[in-house]
Amino acid sequence: MTNKRYILKFSCPHSNAIAPFIANFFSSQDLKTYESHQYQDGDTGRFFMRVLFGSSGRQIDLDRLREDFARGIIGLDMTWSIRDSEQPARVLILVSLFDHCLSDILYRWRIGELPMTITAIVSNHPVDAYAKADFNNIPFHHLPITKETKAEQEKKLIEIIDSTQTDLVVLARYMQVFSTDLSAKLSGRAINIHHSFLPGFKGAKPYHQAHSYGVKVMGATAHYVTADLDEGPIIEQDVERISHLDSPDSLIRKGRDIERRVLARAIRYHLDDRVFLNGRKTVVFPD
Repeated sequence: MTNKRYILKFSCPHSNAIAPFIANFFSSQDLKTYESHQYQDGDTGRFFMRVLFGSSGRQIDLDRLREDFARGIIGLDMTWSIRDSEQPARVLILVSLFDHCLSDILYRWRIGELPMTITAIVSNHPVDAYAKADFNNIPFHHLPITKETKAEQEKKLIEIIDSTQTDLVVLARYMQVFSTDLSAKLSGRAINIHHSFLPGFKGAKPYHQAHSYGVKVMGATAHYVTADLDEGPIIEQDVERISHLDSPDSLIRKGRDIERRVLARAIRYHLDDRVFLNGRKTVVFPD
């Protein structure tokens, strides 16, 4: 008897044909549903659904199942996937000097909280900058970037992503801005983390700027990378109240904590197929 579980994920324009098709498909295939989420966006008219399912004690031919599903959705203009829930995504991590998010990701990966295969760690700083980090023999690539070398180094980064068959790229405080071409190539499969303040403080020392303005709330946002800097579809956010008693150093400390947990949650949601792109927004089903 098999206990394997699979994930069906799809989105499409809403149609009254969707519900009966899904019900008939699962019934005819003798599939058992363990978890199901669905949402219809009244603004865009799109329908989103995620189903965790398995068989009733038999082995599933995944290729055959996909073929049967594809035949049934003709005319529904559906974007969809069916995958083995135990098949880990292949993830590449980009990092600069601030390594708190990198260290947190590696820890959660080691204990099994983030089920993935790390294909490589890429940095614009040499490996000596991470002397305290344990990379567990993960390949490390140093791609130093200047204004003159940016295009060439992005080309090398793309070669690494393609050669390692990377599914997801995580910018773990990677302090370089992607070109428009690279952002387009990684659309929907590159996650970034940045601080969130009102007002927004860009450039050097954002936490010092926030302190000088006396902000009362700080936070972090994880989002998909787009050509518009720090304006991609939001996956996860968190905030924390602060006060006049907080120094710039305490803001930095609290900021590191928020960034770590927000990025980790966003990665987990993506790995578990809980995130759907919906124009400038996302639909994120709870875990």
